[in-house]
Amino acid sequence: MKPLRLSRAASGLVRALLARAGDEQHRVRLSHCRSVDWQSLTFTGQRHCIELRVEGREAARSVTDGLDEAEFEIPGQIVAEIALSEATRVEPDGTTVLAIEALTVAE
Repeated sequence: MKPLRLSRAASGLVRALLARAGDEQHRVRLSHCRSVDWQSLTFTGQRHCIELRVEGREAARSVTDGLDEAEFEIPGQIVAEIALSEATRVEPDGTTVLAIEALTVAE
């Protein structure tokens, strides 16, 4: 399997999401990440689509509870928007697939 290449913003966001799982981090695996450049008249950043595979309901809850209100500390980046996508689902084996969409902007 080819390793994912992540931008600095995406890498920081993934690390911050994993940190939300706390002691359950070992149950969370990054399975997909796509980032595209974004800009407005005054800001530059990236839109991210991140997919995490999570074993166990507690670990999934740790990552998702309060996600849209969460504060993230990512050097040089501000998480302007973050939300679970409609693509979030529970697989037949019980694994939760969290589809997360986010916008980061450079400070």
